[in-house]
Amino acid sequence: MTDSTPLTSLSSALADMVSRTAPSVVAVHSHRSRATGFVWKPGLIVTADEALADEGDVEIGLPDGSTAAATIAGRDHTTDIALLRADTAIAPVKLATIVPPLGALSVVVATNRDTPSAALAMVSQSGKSWRSLRGGDIDARIELDVRLRSSQQGGLALDASGEAFGMAVLGPRRVLVIPTATIERVAAQLEARGRIARGYLGLGLQPVRLDDGVGAMVMNVDKAGPSAAAGIRQGDVIVAVNDQKLSGVRALSRTLGPASVGAVVDIAARRGGEPVSFKVTIGERPAA
Repeated sequence: MTDSTPLTSLSSALADMVSRTAPSVVAVHSHRSRATGFVWKPGLIVTADEALADEGDVEIGLPDGSTAAATIAGRDHTTDIALLRADTAIAPVKLATIVPPLGALSVVVATNRDTPSAALAMVSQSGKSWRSLRGGDIDARIELDVRLRSSQQGGLALDASGEAFGMAVLGPRRVLVIPTATIERVAAQLEARGRIARGYLGLGLQPVRLDDGVGAMVMNVDKAGPSAAAGIRQGDVIVAVNDQKLSGVRALSRTLGPASVGAVVDIAARRGGEPVSFKVTIGERPAA
């Protein structure tokens, strides 16, 4: 019998971690797209929104080789989280609210061509919360030094003790992990409402350069929106919000997260070169 070595012990530990987690991981089939998902709660599967087709049927490939129909319970483009409903008896995975340190080992358990797969990674970045390019609040910045196929995104990222700390997704030129805290927060809202509430001013804005900074010209106004109710008109130029000079249209849009709905903001603008001000109660962005 061959004596155990540190390398064989590590190999056995990794294989054991994967075997314990793989039964909760499924393949996700949508129109011309293959991805991975995991059972978050009984009958509810979390997957990567980016890898989910915008139309057509969704099917789940189960660990035993069978398939099951699934429906989209909700999706959030800004955090790359989608929630599916499927009639399965698969046990949910337990997510841990941990952020592994820089340099820690990680294993991504996913599917590839409808079969379980695993990839060994290192945590190449571990930092504070950040905001995605689409305006989603992500609770921790976690990057993995690993290469994944598109069908593997949506897989579970495990730490060295086998704890699942998030979902692996493909970012621009890197693999990112959407951490447990973000998944729990967003998936819970998708389960309850089918969507994530976003702030809404009811304005179409165009950036303009001013002598003393940057402004946002109002190109169109939703007549039923909160800005119209406050008196903002087409042609007005917004220069500040809550006494903070405007730094750009994109920066303004990023402030309209879920927590902004219902807040009252002071908007300073110019109309025909003259200063005007408005109090706007931020609404909820229509589902359409």
